[in-house]
Amino acid sequence: MTNFTLHQNDLPPTVKFNGPVAVDCEMMGLKVGRDRLCLVQLQGRKGKAHLVQFAANQYNAPNLKKLLQDKKTLKIFHFGQTDIAYLKYYLGAETGPIFDTKIASKLARRFTDSHGLNDICKDILGIEVNKEKQKSDWGAKKLTDAQLKYAVTDVLHLHDLMDRLTELLKRDGLLNVAERAFDTVVNNGLIEAEGINTNALFAHHSSDRV
Repeated sequence: MTNFTLHQNDLPPTVKFNGPVAVDCEMMGLKVGRDRLCLVQLQGRKGKAHLVQFAANQYNAPNLKKLLQDKKTLKIFHFGQTDIAYLKYYLGAETGPIFDTKIASKLARRFTDSHGLNDICKDILGIEVNKEKQKSDWGAKKLTDAQLKYAVTDVLHLHDLMDRLTELLKRDGLLNVAERAFDTVVNNGLIEAEGINTNALFAHHSSDRV
């Protein structure tokens, strides 16, 4: 079994991370306000992963919120916009700064349309990521071993991906562009936490409703 600790409703104050932290979330669906936040996964560069499971309406998590908002701690996501919206809506956390591996891949690997987590892990790291449990009941009171293993896997490789993608972005002179894009991911997530559809908000056609 992958090395992790499961916590209930908040991160203990004794848990500390040195350097960037990989972050992922599991929800009941993808509509903020309707589908609840169930699990937040955290992985430092070294050591075990920490999973925070939330019971319904139990979102007072000051320690986790402090970490997410710590401006000195870089948070690594893979396509983090929706996660950031959920973290804002349920925990009140304005997460940042971030590095987004999907956005970085789109900028650094323009020769392909394959930017899913499994795609870039396979192409960049030579690792297959099992996404079998992506669609499962994350609101269950007791998560299965398979669910927990999947949850850890979602953050396990983000540090290595960030390192490799940063090298590619620097090579092509795109790191500053990527950092601006990461800021946009954060801002869009915070907007979506207010129930605004950012795809419609910034769409060319005025008929698209937000």
